[in-house]
Amino acid sequence: MNIQHQIDDTIQNLEKERNIRVLFACESGSRAWGFESPDSDYDLRFIYTHPKDWYLELQEKKDYIDLMLPNDLDLAGWDLVKTLRLFATCNLALNEWIDSPIIYWQQDGFREELTALIPTFFKPRKAIHHYMSMAKGTAKDHFNGRMIKIKKLFYILRPLFACYWIEAKNSMPPTVFQTMLDSDIADSSLLSAIAEVQAQKVHAVEGEIIEAPEIMNQWIHDSLSHFEQIQDKFGSGNKPGWGALNAVLKKWTTST
Repeated sequence: MNIQHQIDDTIQNLEKERNIRVLFACESGSRAWGFESPDSDYDLRFIYTHPKDWYLELQEKKDYIDLMLPNDLDLAGWDLVKTLRLFATCNLALNEWIDSPIIYWQQDGFREELTALIPTFFKPRKAIHHYMSMAKGTAKDHFNGRMIKIKKLFYILRPLFACYWIEAKNSMPPTVFQTMLDSDIADSSLLSAIAEVQAQKVHAVEGEIIEAPEIMNQWIHDSLSHFEQIQDKFGSGNKPGWGALNAVLKKWTTST
């Protein structure tokens, strides 16, 4: 059974067993970013809704689903109310799900509605802090200045490119790393060095250790320093009301 068939069967079983409706399911993480390893897991992320009556009871209920299935299939799903509340705060992981290039399952129109609302709820300062935290944390834990696991190197590069994207365009960075590389964010010498490491990564297992090129090492150091100094200068974003998200909730929550 290929992964798409397994996902289809899994979603259909979840809908039946848990009385939910899956609105959207995508790949997240390295496969969605475009730099997975041959042994990477499948990180399935999905959004679902219950029948309307489920929301009309006072007891607290679990609003997420986590499962680990065969074939390295890691599932994590959020109920629609949880999803929209997080969306309102500019949840960057959620925004990346919505922009994922690998869609396994979707109800027509749902993804497009949320995509159209991302600019309204985008918060540049929060986004910069999010991606800086990712890059700094990975660099601190896994990068000694030259030697690094090849997977972790991209876990530094991508969030730093996301920061430059926000600085230049004041918008949500694309999920696909190559889209940022194809923009005018970095110079050709750095892009050439990244392309060489990308070629290595195609065949490298996640734990393989490499020596980072000096140009990349220096760029990481300079970029971390740059955004450390200016990250609090970005705007906090809009403060839209709940109207648009309430409309999404009402539209996609079924009566039965």
